[in-house]
Amino acid sequence: MKNPYTPRILLTGPTGQIGSKLLKKLPSIGRVISVPEPSMETPPEVMQCSGGLSLNLAHADDIVRVVREVKPDLIVNTGAYTAVDRAESDPATARAVNAEAPGILAEEAKRCGAAIVHYSTDYVFDGSSSEPYRESSPTGTPLNVYGQTKLEGERAIQSVGVPHLILRTEWVYSLHGSNFLKTILRLIAERTELRVVCDQIGTPNAAHVVADHTCQILSKADGKFSPFLQEKGGILHLCCDGETSWHGFAQEILRLARERDFPIKTTSVIPISSEEFPVPAKRPLNSRLDNSRLKSVFSIYPPKWQDALTSVFSEIRCQ
Repeated sequence: MKNPYTPRILLTGPTGQIGSKLLKKLPSIGRVISVPEPSMETPPEVMQCSGGLSLNLAHADDIVRVVREVKPDLIVNTGAYTAVDRAESDPATARAVNAEAPGILAEEAKRCGAAIVHYSTDYVFDGSSSEPYRESSPTGTPLNVYGQTKLEGERAIQSVGVPHLILRTEWVYSLHGSNFLKTILRLIAERTELRVVCDQIGTPNAAHVVADHTCQILSKADGKFSPFLQEKGGILHLCCDGETSWHGFAQEILRLARERDFPIKTTSVIPISSEEFPVPAKRPLNSRLDNSRLKSVFSIYPPKWQDALTSVFSEIRCQ
């Protein structure tokens, strides 16, 4: 028998890449109350689910106030400080949002009997392994402030002892916000030649795939999130199948754009090393995440990253 109670889901970061996709998907699982950043112009679809609430994850008092007002059964935290390079010069804000806020959300979830889903990153690893990382793999010391603070956020949630699911993903892109796909689409229309890093290996992940698989997992709880995540939660790697470099990703974007007669000036994509593309934050050379637990525990089989990218291009054609 289906659970007649409609669970309340508190969604942070509803205007981000993953959050905006979840905003459309989570209502099939429960009543969604979304909390955008107070300084942002809130889209109508977010406003409909916000109940007039907003949330600055850098402010502990804000977090406590919102969670206690909403009294959720589940908190889904997609909010994060994701400006990887800027975090090097703004570590205090990155730590407040990425490390301290998840711990406070977990404490408040435990206080009201809720569970928490939190998104993390491949950057918690130092990238020195020659194999894809499993959930149990040692992280080493993350190479940048973003990765360090995200790892601290994971540990903060774990230390609270609340039922939780920490979803690590990587190389997220969509048609929304700032990301590699949109950057390459812009550059191929402007430049005859692109120089793209070829020695960082990982898996591109369409935001809609991450959101879809999150909802597939949560739908198995039948609204009883805490006991479900107490049993099957923990850390989970959620990513598409396959691997490539940023250079390979750029080449595939260019190939699909050519197939669809996009305006293109680029004639060559030149592979370069990380040393040839200096940025403030050092990136791991190996970002590959092993998603076998996603398949074995939840019977979810993600698409190949190329197929997910093709589906995003189909979205572009429909616009």
